[in-house]
Amino acid sequence: MDETGQKSKFKLIGTRPIIRIATFSVALGVAIMIIALAIITGFKSQIRDKVIGFGSHIQITNFDANTSFEPQPIDRIQEFYPRMHNVKGIRHIQIYATKAGIVKTDEEIHGVVIKGIGADFDWDFFKSKIIEGNTFQVKDGVKSNDIIISKLIADKLRFSVGDDLIMYFIQQPPRIRKFTIAGIYETGLMEFDQRYIIGDIAHVQKLNDWNENQIGGFEVLIDNFDELDEIGDYIYYNVIGAELFSQTIKETNSQIFDWLHLQDMNAIVILVLMVLVSGINMISALLVLILERTNMIGILKSMGAQNWEIRRIFLYIATSLLGKGLLWGNVIGFGLCWLQMKYELITLDQKEYYISIVPINLDLLQIGMLNIGTMLVCGVMLIIPTMVISNITPVKSIRFN
Repeated sequence: MDETGQKSKFKLIGTRPIIRIATFSVALGVAIMIIALAIITGFKSQIRDKVIGFGSHIQITNFDANTSFEPQPIDRIQEFYPRMHNVKGIRHIQIYATKAGIVKTDEEIHGVVIKGIGADFDWDFFKSKIIEGNTFQVKDGVKSNDIIISKLIADKLRFSVGDDLIMYFIQQPPRIRKFTIAGIYETGLMEFDQRYIIGDIAHVQKLNDWNENQIGGFEVLIDNFDELDEIGDYIYYNVIGAELFSQTIKETNSQIFDWLHLQDMNAIVILVLMVLVSGINMISALLVLILERTNMIGILKSMGAQNWEIRRIFLYIATSLLGKGLLWGNVIGFGLCWLQMKYELITLDQKEYYISIVPINLDLLQIGMLNIGTMLVCGVMLIIPTMVISNITPVKSIRFN
């Protein structure tokens, strides 16, 4: 092999590690972005669903300034109940009432809130959170003494399924009620788990000296959380009238949802950094390719090739490497996410993070937009190093070694 052939072979071999490193960096960056997006959206979705499970999407109550757990009653008979579920976007409407009380044992005392529910209560959320026992059935006109309590309360007060629970209500005159524990639930949200007991609304009505048509309020469940504000405004301005008041779950639990909103900033920072790192690595690889092909560029220019034509060749090569990096990044990202979803390999301290397993939520639309955005940003960044080609002259480049 002649000297020129040996140099060409040396240059090709020397370029391969740079190309592999650039491709690997793009793949790694895309994989990290997919995993970060899946975890952050999964975390937000799970926490959001837990908060909604306790308070629904929208609550309709009496129009007063009372923000305690014992609001003024409203009439159950309303023009919108139960026909509101026929409105597009609204899945269900149900009645409820709350009352604060104290659970006392021989050794412990614990303040709780009993949330009274009716026969129309949607059990889907709590059925998925029951760890012992079962839910109970509420029938109109028949008072049930069954309740479900959280694992946190059960552990603290040493209760088990089937035990009797005595609850004291501080009012005039003070009252006592005995309930039977039908099930124990666990959501991981300590703020709610340490507070709520779920029981029959008839007990709250009796304790408050209400009639059977007086309730604490209505809870509205919707199909799409993204439409919460729009449906909330519709209910407030067009459905309930001036004597009632409605709030969305984002308004009643603003601190939690503000905190969840901050997670979006974390995702944005990670995505921007990974795209920039990928783009810079591709720029470095393209510059190496251009410098090692300076002789070729000079020959092409001497034969009449225009700058843009030569730049397009290098852009095509760099874009193909970028596409390969995106492909491998998606394979790695989806693969690791699938392993976590399938085998739950990474766990968390539920007391600290409100969930016991790292959550994964693969939104194909978001991931598709992520890939397109990465391709576009990196593609635009790749135009910058090709400008070097315009400064290469045929005479100097042919002599370049």
